[in-house]
Amino acid sequence: MQARYFFTGQFPLAGHFGFLIFLQANNVPMKEEYRWKLIAAIALITLSLALYTVHFFIFRDAQHILIYLVGDLAFVPIEVLVVTLIIDQMIESRERQRKMEKLNMVIGIFFSRIGTPLLATLSRADPGVGTLKSLLLAENGITAEKTEEVRLCLDSRSCSIAMNQVDMANLRDFLVAQEDFLLRLVENPMVFEHESFTDLLLAVSHLAEELKARGDPASLPPADISHLSGDMDRVYSRLVPEWMKYMEYLRTHYPYLYSLALRTNPFDEKARVVVTG
Repeated sequence: MQARYFFTGQFPLAGHFGFLIFLQANNVPMKEEYRWKLIAAIALITLSLALYTVHFFIFRDAQHILIYLVGDLAFVPIEVLVVTLIIDQMIESRERQRKMEKLNMVIGIFFSRIGTPLLATLSRADPGVGTLKSLLLAENGITAEKTEEVRLCLDSRSCSIAMNQVDMANLRDFLVAQEDFLLRLVENPMVFEHESFTDLLLAVSHLAEELKARGDPASLPPADISHLSGDMDRVYSRLVPEWMKYMEYLRTHYPYLYSLALRTNPFDEKARVVVTG
C-alpha cells in the first residue's frame, strides 16, 4: 500500500514547484546561482520519480523497484568516496601543480625585473653577509641542503642593513620605476596562492611607498633613517629565502634558466653573464 502511494503519483511533487512559485510571487530574494540549482534539482528528482512511476505501471512490481532503489542508495557512499576523495583530489592536485607552474613564472619575472637587482643592493650593505656568501658561492650551486643551511643561518641572526652603504636616492628611483610592475603583480590572483611571496611583495611595495614619500634622503633625521632601516631589513629577510627557493626550483626543473641565474648571482660581485669557459 505504501509503495502504491509512493509510485502512483500521489506524492505531492507539485509542492516543490509551488514553493518555488511562492518565493517568486512574494519577491523573496534568491541569487541566480541558487535559483537554477534549485530548478535543476527539482527537475532531476521529478524525472527520476516519473521514470519509476512508468516502470511501476509497466511491470507492476514495486518490490523490484525498491530492491534496486535501496541497492543504488547503498552504493552512494562508495561513489562519494571514489569521486570526492580520490578523483577530485587527483584533479585538484594537478590543478594546483598547474597553478604553481604559472606562479613560478611570475616569481621568475619578479626576480628578473626587481628581486635580483634589489637583493644585490641590499646584500652589499649587509655587514654580516660573509657567512651567506660562503654558502651561496660554492661550486655545487644552490642545493636543497644549501637551502636548509641558509635558512638556519638566517634564523641564527637578524638581517640588518648598514644604511650608510645604501644609496637611497638610487634605490628610490629604481623602486618607483617598477611601481606599475609591482601593482600588476599584486593584482595577480595567483600570487595569493603563495603566502611567503605575497609577504615579500607587500614588503617591497611598502618600502617603495616609504621612499617615494620622502624628499632628499640625505636630509633625513636619524630616527627616520632607523625607520627605513627596519623596512629594508624586512624586505631583505624575506627576499633571501624566496630567492633560494626559486633557485632550487630552477635547478630542478629548468637547468638552462638556473645557469643564467647563477651567472647573475646577486651575492657574487664578480658574477658575469658572459660564459668564458
